[in-house]
This record gives sequence, structure tokens and C-alpha cells, in this order.
Amino acid sequence: MATTKPGERKLQILQALAAMLENPKGEKITTAALAAKIEVSEAALYRHFASKAQMFEGLIEFIESSVFGLINQISQQQEEGLAQVQAMTLMLLNFAERNPGMSKVLIGDVLMNEDERLQLRMNQFIDRIELAFKQSLRLAVTQGQIAESEVSSRATLLSSFILGRWHRFAKSGFKILPSEQANLHLSLLLR
Repeated sequence: MATTKPGERKLQILQALAAMLENPKGEKITTAALAAKIEVSEAALYRHFASKAQMFEGLIEFIESSVFGLINQISQQQEEGLAQVQAMTLMLLNFAERNPGMSKVLIGDVLMNEDERLQLRMNQFIDRIELAFKQSLRLAVTQGQIAESEVSSRATLLSSFILGRWHRFAKSGFKILPSEQANLHLSLLLR
């Protein structure tokens, strides 16, 4: 029998959970089904995670570190505020597209009947994205690209646009891609 390295089983559990979320039918995920998928007992799951909520927290941590790491890279690489906003928006749309199961976490669908702190954490995640947009838009103000009075409204509009695209993607069974016509839509939003 092969032994797993420390942390390897935990990662395997999170990967299996993410894969199960990619099911377009959106059936409720149970620890029994998750354990069966990776061929371990439910007790084995609970040796790595105290609850299903902790498993979802692991996915949320992956989302947060990935997304905000990329936002930081964009902010450092792009000098123009509106270019930062465009790059961040495309990255957020593509992130969901490349990680379809995660889009259900991003929009909170799979968190509905779980611990409410998970939904609160995703709400804070969206607030942080809007804050990142505001920072880039304030840079655009100093560069004469937009007016100061537009910063808050544009950040809210962009966050809503992204949430809408993620929602549409998840609800279409991952058929309507978030990035579909994204450059055209962004050109309209960033005029």
C-alpha cells in the first residue's frame, strides 16, 4: 500500500471536492460522496478537515491566494490604471473559466446550506476585488483617464459585471463562457 506524503491527502480531498463542483447538475455534495470519490472512509476525511465547512474554507483560501496574487502582479506590471482594471477583469473571468467548479464557490451557490461564515468570507472577497478596482481607478484619475467622481460607481459596476458573468457561467452548466465577448463589454464599461 502506497503512503501519502503529509499534506498530499488534504490536497487530494480539495481537488476531488473541486472536481465534484464541476458537475453541471449541481447535486448536493456530501462527505460520503466525497469519500467514495477518493476511495477513503468519511473518518479519513475528518482526520484532515474537522468539517465540510473547513473543506470549503480550503477552496476559498486557494481562490483568495490565487486571485489576489494575480491582482498584485497586474498592479506591479501595468502602469496605467485602466489597463490594470482591464487586466484584472479578464483575469477574474478567466479564473472562473479555467476552474469551473470554483465558480460555484465564487457566486456562493454551494455555500448556501453550509456555515454562514463561508458566505460572509466570499462577500468579503468580492469587497476586496471592488477595493482593488478602486485603487486602479484612482490611479486612472491621477493619469487623467477618468474623473474622480466615477471611481466608486465604476468599481461597483465592474464587480457586478464579473459576478454576473460568473453566475451565468455556473447556471448555464459551464456552457456560456465568462470571457465570451469580454473585450467588447470592457471597452463599453471603460469608456
